[in-house]
Amino acid sequence: MYISNYRRKADAVFLFFIAFLFFCVARLFFIQFFKASFLKNIARRQQSLFVELEPRRGTIYDANRKPQAVNIAVDSVYANPSEIKYSEKEKIIARLCDVLEMDYAFLKDRLYRKKSFVWLARKIAPQQSQELKKLNLKGIYFIKESKRCYPNMYLAASVLGFAGLDNLGLEGLELTRDRYLKGESGWALFLRDARQKRLGLWEKMISPRDGYDLVLTIDEVIQYIAERELDKAYNAYHARGASIIVMDPHTGAILAMANRPTFDLNEYDRAAKDRMRNRSICDLFEPGSVFKIVTASAALEENKVSEEDKFFCENGSYKVATHTLHDHTPHGWLTFSEVIEQSSNIGTTKVAQILGPDIVYRYAKLFGFGVKLGIDLPGEISGSLKEPRYWSKVSIGAVPIGHEVGVTALQLAAAISVIANGGQLMRPYVVQAVQDKQGQLLKKNSPLMLRKVISVETAARVRKILTGVVENGTGKSARVVGFSAAGKTGTAQKVEPNGAYSHDKFIASFIGFAPAEDPLISIVVIIDEPRPYYFGGVVAAPVFKNVAGDVLRYIRATSPGGTLALNETSRTD
Repeated sequence: MYISNYRRKADAVFLFFIAFLFFCVARLFFIQFFKASFLKNIARRQQSLFVELEPRRGTIYDANRKPQAVNIAVDSVYANPSEIKYSEKEKIIARLCDVLEMDYAFLKDRLYRKKSFVWLARKIAPQQSQELKKLNLKGIYFIKESKRCYPNMYLAASVLGFAGLDNLGLEGLELTRDRYLKGESGWALFLRDARQKRLGLWEKMISPRDGYDLVLTIDEVIQYIAERELDKAYNAYHARGASIIVMDPHTGAILAMANRPTFDLNEYDRAAKDRMRNRSICDLFEPGSVFKIVTASAALEENKVSEEDKFFCENGSYKVATHTLHDHTPHGWLTFSEVIEQSSNIGTTKVAQILGPDIVYRYAKLFGFGVKLGIDLPGEISGSLKEPRYWSKVSIGAVPIGHEVGVTALQLAAAISVIANGGQLMRPYVVQAVQDKQGQLLKKNSPLMLRKVISVETAARVRKILTGVVENGTGKSARVVGFSAAGKTGTAQKVEPNGAYSHDKFIASFIGFAPAEDPLISIVVIIDEPRPYYFGGVVAAPVFKNVAGDVLRYIRATSPGGTLALNETSRTD
C-alpha cells in the first residue's frame, strides 16, 4: 500500500515536471518565433541611447567679414528626480530658485515627477552654470548646447532678426535665410551600461551638417555711424519712431539700415513687438516734399519745363478745386530750380498741372512707388499709389507734393538713388553671399537693375537742382563738411484716425546723396512725430550731414582711391 502511494506520488511529480518542461519549451518557442523582434527592441532601447546631434548654426558676417551673429556653447540643466531623496527635494528647489531665478512652483512640479529625466532650464548664462556646479546638487546634471549670440547687441537688430531656443530663425534674416543657416541634424546610437549610464562608445553615427554662413552688404562701421546719429535725433526730438537707410546707389546694396525704438537681440524675449518691427520696409507714411523729386524728374524728362522757367507762387496761397494750397514761406516768382530748392508746394503743383495726372502717376510707378522692390528681408510692403481714375479734383495738388500717396523709407532710398546713379532703379538687397565653413561660395547676389527710369542727362539736371537745395534752399543743414551733397527735405502732416490731417503730428524727412558730383552713398532719414521742432530741414537734415560726413571719411580712409568697393561688386552706370 505504501509502495503504491509512493509510486503514484512519484508519477505525479514526474508528470508535473514533464508538463512544466513542455510549457517551458512551448514558451520558448512562442518567444523565439512570435516575440523575438519585440524583446530585441526592448533590449536595444535599454542598451542603446539615441542622441540627436545638433548642427552649428551658420554665422552672419558683415561686408568686412566681422561676425554679427554666432553660436556659442552653453550649459542646459536637467534633473533625475528618481535620484533625489524626498527629504532633500525642498532644499534643492530653494537653491535652484536662487541661482536660476525661476518660479518655485515650476521647479517643484518638475522635481516631484516620477521620471529619470526632466528639463529645468535651457541654455543658461555662464555665471549661473558656474554657481550651480559649485553647489554640486545631487540629481542635477548639465548638457552642452549651442546658443545664438549677437556680439553687437542692438546693432542692425531689425535686419538680423533672431533665432529661438532651438536655433530656428524667428525674425529678420534669421527667418528668411533659415534654410541656409540652420544646417541638418545628425544622430548617434551610444551604448549604455546596466545602470543606464552612457558609455563613451557609439554603435552608429551620422554627423550633423553645419549651417552655411551669410555675408551681408551691411558694413558694421557704417551701421554704427548711422545708428549713433539716428539715436541722437530720436532722443533729442522725443520722436515716436525713426528710420535711416544708407545705400550704394549704383548697386542697391544696403550699407546700413536702422530703426528706433530698437531692442537687444540677446534679450529678444523681453522686447515689445513694436520694437522688433523693421519700420524701414513695413511702415507706410505720406512722404511730403521729398516726393517732389518725381515731379521734377518727370517735368524735365518730358521736356515740359526747363530749369529757368518761371512760376508765380501766388504769395503763398493757391486754390486747387475746393482746397487752398499753402507754402510754408510765401513766394512770388520763382524759377523751376528755385521751386524745388525752396520746396514750394504751389510751384510744384503748377508744374504737375502742366504734366497732368497720367504722367505724374507713370513716373511715380517708374520710381518704384506703389510696388514691392523685392528686398531680401521679411515684411516689405508695396505702399499706396492711386491710379489717376481714382484721383479727386484736388489730387493734382496733393500727389505731386507727397500727399495721398503712401511710401516706405526703402522706396525713398531707391528713388533718390535713381537720381544719384544716372537714372536706374536698382533692386535693394542686404545678403551679399552664402558660403560654407571653408569659405566656399554657394550663392552670390549681384546688382540688378529693375528698369531705366530717366535719362542720364535728366538725372544730372535733377542732381544739380538738388545740390541747390542743400547749398541755397531748405536743406542747408545737410551741408557736409569737406564734401558736396544733394538732397531734398520733407515735412508731412500725419493723417488722424478720422481722416483729417493733424496739426501737431508730422513726419520729418531728408533724402540725399554725396558727393553730389559722383555719389557714393544715398541716405534716407525719417523721424516720426518729432517735438518741438518738426521740419525736415531742421530735424532730419543734420542727421544726413553727420552720417554722410563720417561715412565718406571712412570710405576714403579704407577704400582704394576713396571709392566704395563692396566685395568686388561692380558698379552699374
